[in-house]
Amino acid sequence: MYAHAYQQYRQTQVETAGPGQLILMLYNGGIRFCSQAMGAIERGQLEEAHKALVRSQQIVDELMAALDLETGELAQNLMRLYEYMNQCLLQANMKKDLKTLAQVRDMFTELRDTWQTMLKSGRGAGPGRAVL
Repeated sequence: MYAHAYQQYRQTQVETAGPGQLILMLYNGGIRFCSQAMGAIERGQLEEAHKALVRSQQIVDELMAALDLETGELAQNLMRLYEYMNQCLLQANMKKDLKTLAQVRDMFTELRDTWQTMLKSGRGAGPGRAVL
């Protein structure tokens, strides 16, 4: 019963969030799933690690889809960074490599912190897609 209520709460958060908040939620999810994967690897739970790593990759895919590449060099640089993160996640999943996974988690954290600062200053989102 509580799990269902939590799922409804999370769904409502997603449906009512603006584009900037959605990006922030994706970064937080990336951090969470990387951390879950790291813990699972440390415990030897490779299937759980795989699932968390796949979720992390899906988040990167969503971030890539949110980019408006016509906004300029920053968006193109982010695309390259996201592609690199996806490659690292794939590598970490194949080798169950904690070091690479920690690197991706740190990238998610830095991006999240930067994005949070942009949102607070009012520069993080426009109508529809995220302005990057």
